[in-house]
Amino acid sequence: MVAADTEGPEGTAPPAPRRRPRRWSRRWSPGGASDAMDVLATGAEIAAELRTGLATARAGAAARKLRRLLDADAVGLLDLHGAQAWSGEPDPGAAGLVDEVLRNDHKAGRGGVLALPLRVRGELAGVLVVQGPVRASAARQAASWVAEALERGRLEASADAAEQAELRALRAEISPHFVYNALTTIASFVRSDPGRARDLILDFAEYTRHNLARHGDYTTLAGEFRAIEAYLALARAVLGDRLRVQVRIAPEVLPVAVPFLALQPLVENAVQHGVERSGSGGSVQVSGEAQGTECVICVEDDGPGMDPAHARDILAGQDAGSGLGLANVDRRLRTVFGAGYGLVIETAEGAGTRIIMRIPRFHPGVVAL
Repeated sequence: MVAADTEGPEGTAPPAPRRRPRRWSRRWSPGGASDAMDVLATGAEIAAELRTGLATARAGAAARKLRRLLDADAVGLLDLHGAQAWSGEPDPGAAGLVDEVLRNDHKAGRGGVLALPLRVRGELAGVLVVQGPVRASAARQAASWVAEALERGRLEASADAAEQAELRALRAEISPHFVYNALTTIASFVRSDPGRARDLILDFAEYTRHNLARHGDYTTLAGEFRAIEAYLALARAVLGDRLRVQVRIAPEVLPVAVPFLALQPLVENAVQHGVERSGSGGSVQVSGEAQGTECVICVEDDGPGMDPAHARDILAGQDAGSGLGLANVDRRLRTVFGAGYGLVIETAEGAGTRIIMRIPRFHPGVVAL
């Protein structure tokens, strides 16, 4: 290491070290922490604008923010189907460069215009065009940001589609065994007790209507309990004295909005796994009460229970054959209300199972239609 006061020959000061020339970009190279935070904030805004893809009006807002960030003359975002979003006047030669990128899946540039491919999961998804005195490295970083935002948007769309498909499957998840037993039981009462047969037919109609409903993402606890009462009436008719039921619900929680089919799978799970598997039958208790700003629903059975590790696997979705959609319900509750809500399973082998659902009594955007 050389000290700063070292002298050269004959006492003369050594020549000053040569400094590397600084490359400067007014927007892309921040001069301090505040500028860096501004860049990150703008990047987050651009990512949010591009979640719905390049063929929407929000892509235009993303192009404008990219142009300001890069201090470019113009910025264009183009998808594979002809949709374009520009901020600034496109260069006459830009269209040719875009065609070149689409043909070769490689960047192309000419006369102050640079076109870069946008790749999502290794496949070409669009083109970013940058015009003006912008560093190539900055343009490449912008293309990387855009591609990551598009990929994140696709992943979110895929997750939403998968969740909707899973909900549709849950809605249609009426056990053929249960339907057969219910209809057979109803038929057995047609001659001996026509009045009860009629009531059970109405219960069966209410149960299937609720399961196959196609409107709205949310319902009230009152709506869920109507379907549960219909299901339990049918289950009691099928199982007879083997099934004992107790339901205690505080009136103040009945208007609480919940995701559709959030409670019914818990009760079906208690009946099928907690009572039907026991030769001597068992009991199912359902309770609901308000605790401050929260609503707590408990579904408990005195059946065989399970290993707590197995319960964790069920909520984690690692045991698709068990739980009758418990993992689906838990995931939807946490998605809608936040990570602090959802299901808790208290169980042990030979000690029955207690499922607790905790949700807020009021939550912005959650409205039962």
